[in-house]
Amino acid sequence: MASVTIRDVKKAFGTTQVIHGVNISIADGEFVVLVGPSGCGKSTLLRMIAGLENITGGEIRIGDRVVNNVPPKERDIAMVFQNYALYPHMTVADNMGFSLKLRGAPKAEIDQRVNRAAAILGLKPLLLLRYPRQLSGGQRQRVAMGRAIVRDPQVFLFDEPLSNLDAKLRVAMRTEIKELHQRLKTTTVYVTHDQIEAMTMADKIVVLNAGRIEQFGSPIQLYERPANLFVAGFIGSPKMNLVPGEAAGEPGVTTLGVRPEHLKIGKESEAWRGTVSVAEHLGSDTFLYVEAGKLGMLTARCIGEFSLKAGDHVWLSPDPARLHRFEKDGSVIRR
Repeated sequence: MASVTIRDVKKAFGTTQVIHGVNISIADGEFVVLVGPSGCGKSTLLRMIAGLENITGGEIRIGDRVVNNVPPKERDIAMVFQNYALYPHMTVADNMGFSLKLRGAPKAEIDQRVNRAAAILGLKPLLLLRYPRQLSGGQRQRVAMGRAIVRDPQVFLFDEPLSNLDAKLRVAMRTEIKELHQRLKTTTVYVTHDQIEAMTMADKIVVLNAGRIEQFGSPIQLYERPANLFVAGFIGSPKMNLVPGEAAGEPGVTTLGVRPEHLKIGKESEAWRGTVSVAEHLGSDTFLYVEAGKLGMLTARCIGEFSLKAGDHVWLSPDPARLHRFEKDGSVIRR
């Protein structure tokens, strides 16, 4: 295992700057997720850590070693790709042990490490004899992870590994990846566009926007104390309600934010009036999408089943202790 240190790292493609002086310190054994909208630079940053992209400024360290000019195969990292990147003409066992074979490792050692990784990932012995085309998507992803495990690297790099899986399998696989990390305790950098993956898996999250870091911290820090308007609107599902401060009765506040679970059905005299546009009844929760005039469309998450429907009038009461206030430039107002 090793720490990863990124100091003032920049990346340009020609005259286009895509990474602008990023600084991140990842501790030994930490699970850090890079998240942000498409085109924000998260995959480019991951590829620079891997050595698949050259940096145009700054420094990357893995452990105590500067790896700016170190080839990927000598960085002691293992990468799991979005499309699995398995060799179709090789069996599962051969795919998993291929990197060790290239190193000239003895066959007995390769077999031992492949079998160990297969046991960790729940890959039954018969599956080791199959080819990738004979596997499900989830099994292929396990094989890709197994190929990384057998290398016993200092750092795991994951590039949107679950995006090709269906919703149910994504939930199961993210649990498996987190359990794998807890077992192996290998430093992990994970890229995703899915904030739910980020919130449920990460020790710390890096929120990127246009090649710059908006906030770096634990999931609960980002959720409860977003550093700015961008993070507030990006982290959380459903996303935070963002309304004009003046219209919400907050003079001097450009934008007021309140999360859906912090909007309750209130009394007429003390709440925001609106009309239900859509009601989503999920059994355990009810999501109300409410048209509230100058406040715009509001989302409220109510625990349990509510007998409300489109066209019903409601009054939504925000929890005053859970409001987020922002300046015109998007910076947060701390009170």
